[in-house]
Amino acid sequence: MSTLKTLSKIFLSTGIIIFISFTLVAAEDSWIRVNLLGYKPESMKVAVWVGKNRTDISSFILVDVMSEKKVFESDCSASFGEYGPFTETYRLDFSAFHTPGRYYLKVGNTISPVFSIDQNVYSGSADFCLRYMRQQRCGYNPFLRDSCHIHDGYTMYGPMQDSTHIDVVGGWHDASDYLQYVTTSANATYHLLAAWRDFPNVFADRFLADGQSGKNHWPDVLDEARWGLDWLIKMHPKEDWMFNQIADDRDHISMRMPKNDSQYGKGFERPVYFCSGRPQGLLKYTNNSNGLASTAGKFSSAFALGNKIFKSNDPAYALKLESKSSSAFKLGIKYPGVCQTAPCRAPYYYEEENWTDDMQLAATAIHESGQNEDIQKLLSKNLLAYAYDQALKEPITPWIITDTARHYQWYPFVNVGHYELAKLIKGNKREKIIDFYRQGIEMVQKRAAMNAFNRGIPFIWCSNNLTTSFAIQCIWYKELTGDQSYAKLEQANFDWLFGCNPWGTSFVYGLPSAADTPVDPHSAFTHIGKYPVDGGLVDGPVYAGIFNNLIGITLYEPDEYEDFQSQLAVYHDDYGDYSTNEPTMDGVASLIYLMAAKESEASTSFEKKK
Repeated sequence: MSTLKTLSKIFLSTGIIIFISFTLVAAEDSWIRVNLLGYKPESMKVAVWVGKNRTDISSFILVDVMSEKKVFESDCSASFGEYGPFTETYRLDFSAFHTPGRYYLKVGNTISPVFSIDQNVYSGSADFCLRYMRQQRCGYNPFLRDSCHIHDGYTMYGPMQDSTHIDVVGGWHDASDYLQYVTTSANATYHLLAAWRDFPNVFADRFLADGQSGKNHWPDVLDEARWGLDWLIKMHPKEDWMFNQIADDRDHISMRMPKNDSQYGKGFERPVYFCSGRPQGLLKYTNNSNGLASTAGKFSSAFALGNKIFKSNDPAYALKLESKSSSAFKLGIKYPGVCQTAPCRAPYYYEEENWTDDMQLAATAIHESGQNEDIQKLLSKNLLAYAYDQALKEPITPWIITDTARHYQWYPFVNVGHYELAKLIKGNKREKIIDFYRQGIEMVQKRAAMNAFNRGIPFIWCSNNLTTSFAIQCIWYKELTGDQSYAKLEQANFDWLFGCNPWGTSFVYGLPSAADTPVDPHSAFTHIGKYPVDGGLVDGPVYAGIFNNLIGITLYEPDEYEDFQSQLAVYHDDYGDYSTNEPTMDGVASLIYLMAAKESEASTSFEKKK
């Protein structure tokens, strides 16, 4: 059971010690799942009771930890029946209780973990997750105080001779491996920039631009975003040159610390893949690339938002971003289609099939940054009119409709362009764009209504990234409309990430600190270096059918969540499970936006942005 892992924590608070004593005497065939991070006083507050036996329960109580007194009692929901490994499931709604404090829920002999209700319960969480981004830096790594991949790299598939050296040092490692992709890095950069734009009061200044401790009178989230922008500039060095990735799945030959890469046949250099718009793959497997727009659009939108944000503080840098945004967008117009990441020895790569969402966002971002004259001439129409045309081509992000997807088949996992475009247009067109969000949310809502966890997200690879993105979509819909209809669904997706799930664990390393979170992720930092990967959002549960058919997975430790695995989905806090327990950089960047939104909601009313 996961309680064994909780017992191993040496930094337990008094509340958690009380929780452990309760857990040891609690029923062994039923559990109560809560958001371990806690709840705001005025927010939706729902826990889930789950049991292995047929049990009828009618009510629950909320107990104050300090006084040991019952402070709230309410009826349970009707039974939702079976879900995953459980025979019976019930929702425990205590939203009507608002008093701050430390509490646990109780149903019969079953007791929940202790949790907080407090207005500032999410305070500092976005900055906490920024720790993971700094730790993923390539080039100079401030966490290790050492450098890696300083010889990158040698070109492949470009107009220059193969193996030509080019300086592309920088950026972030994509996950626990050390590959680097524009696809995920540009999306991550955009989310970091947008997080500061939308919630500037959330972020602190505790680190320098190089990631070392100190103050530079600049929010840390923008330091991190600029780290991403600087690398993207290197990956788009000329008007008609774009590179898409560094390294390939030869990375997976062994687990090692980042400065020890030397398996690509040219010393410590790694291959740098040019955006050719055609299928690529150096060894057994190839991708299905047929254009540039998916990568070009992501480049362009990140540069355009960066241009807008840095214009007043660093006009020379902003001007460079403006130029890069324009040239990348033009390449996307000239070469429509997808530019997928390149496989090598294995069949796994980011199988992105959509690109109109990327160009929609890019057009909107360029318009908002004010640099649009020559591009409008190229399009022979207004940028927002072009963006609207693209929006009509992908009204609902396809994974929502199909309830499944191949690996990164439709990416990003939320159509950011709808939100940005809806803020700028008016009338029927605006209402139509917003309704695209509503239709997608409704589809997930229908699936979610069938189970006690309000779970409507498919258990595909990186399900936690989808969960994060969908919660953001709910927030954006609420902000654009003022409609609170999906507040419970939004909260359920947020709660899922932090413990209100069948496994009862937070999926974010170290958050909250005194609770059940991943301790053995698929990461060289933890496995070899014994370093924490604070703020790392792991991939999350996958369908058992996916897990059972993946190559190279071995569980090295007894499964503390064995009681909670099922044919529906599995999750393992085990170094050997790269499918469910590997942190990803782009997932964390999206989580930073989500945490900033939650933290901002706690301190101020959620005002519409101009």
